[in-house]
Amino acid sequence: MASQAKAAVNRAIKALLRRDDDLARRTKDDDCIIDQLEMEIDEAAIKLLAQAPALLDLRLITMAMKISHDLERVGDEATTISRRCLELSREPPLKQQLDLPTMAALALEMLKEALDAFVHRAPAKARSVIPKDEEVDALNKRLHGELAKHMAEEPQTITRCLNLMVVSKSLERIADHATNIAEEVVYLYEGQDIRHAGSKGNDQ
Repeated sequence: MASQAKAAVNRAIKALLRRDDDLARRTKDDDCIIDQLEMEIDEAAIKLLAQAPALLDLRLITMAMKISHDLERVGDEATTISRRCLELSREPPLKQQLDLPTMAALALEMLKEALDAFVHRAPAKARSVIPKDEEVDALNKRLHGELAKHMAEEPQTITRCLNLMVVSKSLERIADHATNIAEEVVYLYEGQDIRHAGSKGNDQ
């Protein structure tokens, strides 16, 4: 499921940069695979929960369900990006979209590292993922500011700018889901809930 979600985001960004409508449509259509995997994981988890597992196993099962939900949402964001690709490819590209590959690379790196931390039982690695979310937030805020200014100066670009804002917001949300997974990994292996902490990257 993680591989499918990461691949979907990769394909969506490639479709955007290459203006590849076929790739965008394929990414959008393949979202049902991720949805199906989430349902299968939920079903397996419910069966395991019915067996009254030990505390550590209970924590693993519940965190796996949460991670699965985050991955499903990542797939949804890839679908959103793909839909916007299809609209953007009808008009000339804007130079403002050049920041998007940087955002995408950072969000995907966060997702990969959070999932690696889960697989390798590495909560310290998960903690190192969390502060990176601020960098993605800053890139998203900067791009939104540039696009808003561009719309004011060149009203004919409003539709394209709005579509790019949606793409940027989707990438910011993917980074949020990676952060969620990292926090879930910390809880799984350390038993410590660091959500909503004042400084997510630090030990509390």
